[in-house]
Amino acid sequence: MSLHYPAGMASGTAGGRTGRSAEGQEQTSAPAIPPPSSDTLLRATGTLSTAATARMDSALPWFREMRAEDRAWVGQIVQNGVRSFVEWYAQDGADDPARSGTALAASVFGNAPRALAGAISLQQTVDLVRLSIDAIEADIDSLLPPDEAQVVHGAVLRYAREVAFAAAEVYARAAEARGAWDARLEALVVDAVLRSETDEAILSRASALGWTAHDGVVVVLGQVPERRTETDLFAEVRRRARSAGMDAMCAVQGERLVVVLGGAEEPGKAAACLVPAFGPGPVVVGPVADGLAEAHLSARSAMSGLRAAAGWPGAPRPVPAEDLMPERALAGDGHARRHLVEDVYLPLVESRGALTTTLSAYLAAGGSVEATARALFVHANTVRYRLRSVADVTGLSPTQPRDALTLSMALVLGRQSGRATETPDS
Repeated sequence: MSLHYPAGMASGTAGGRTGRSAEGQEQTSAPAIPPPSSDTLLRATGTLSTAATARMDSALPWFREMRAEDRAWVGQIVQNGVRSFVEWYAQDGADDPARSGTALAASVFGNAPRALAGAISLQQTVDLVRLSIDAIEADIDSLLPPDEAQVVHGAVLRYAREVAFAAAEVYARAAEARGAWDARLEALVVDAVLRSETDEAILSRASALGWTAHDGVVVVLGQVPERRTETDLFAEVRRRARSAGMDAMCAVQGERLVVVLGGAEEPGKAAACLVPAFGPGPVVVGPVADGLAEAHLSARSAMSGLRAAAGWPGAPRPVPAEDLMPERALAGDGHARRHLVEDVYLPLVESRGALTTTLSAYLAAGGSVEATARALFVHANTVRYRLRSVADVTGLSPTQPRDALTLSMALVLGRQSGRATETPDS
């Protein structure tokens, strides 16, 4: 496409417009009078629109493949563009600020911005504008005398620039609105996970956000970093999650950053890649849930762990919520107490070898195998064997300080529950 400014067009003196003298003083001519060529262009509006649509149909494969409804939208936009140019030129719009920017976008795109942004891409819109301008320019020389055609060619160039900016504005606003809507929708989904309200509607909304994970869902909680906008923060979290092959949804609730990860195999490894995105303080990750519908179980453990994490200043980052069972039980978490009773205490009582008696004696002796053996009147190797049996049954080793604390809490809570009777031998 060959477009150029005619001589004198850049100075803005054509058609009775405001200009400047050689001395730089502003001069105002008489009120603008529509150029003679405007009448010809007004009569040829239909012909120009038809030519532009025909050129698109032959030169743009994507236009031919569109649905009839979308083709109608694009055709209407082309007609609006041609009509708007003729009116813009006839009304001396080149120097009228009211005929640029938002006003021009409304004139050309009318009620179609959302449909347009959903039907074709910005690059396709640029191609549409380019071919429309080509079609108009191709007919100008046959409609107008050479001197008038030269002026119209320059006006077309400026109009095309304004339409390009207007199209960019349409897409920018659509993207901004879509981004704001997606952020609200994402916050609703994350809040539903925390509230145990993940019904079919929530799952559908998550799918609309691009959530593809069907299993391996964990919830990670921590403090919001300072001096970070939510947009930048969420973008970093998603980038880190994608690099690890996971989906991520984020939300900020007060000073708490909530991240729901999908496609995670191990909670600790899944959360480790996100730790730099959190602020100072503990980062707690819940256990793996089977899917988004069961993610509230992971969220419940993570929230309980975050509330109780202050009781373990030396906790790693991230720390699994299951490693905070003693602190959670002391903080009043009923689920943690039931876990210690049902998954730690009762298996010990039901096992053979007087494990609870040996464990109690070992803890009372301050972790001394020899002192435990003397108290129980058994050999030290018998104590060591029973302690290994405790680790096999519960997954907790009495010789490790953290595990010993958990086992001690389990003994206390189990005895308080009255759900079993301990015997020295079985």
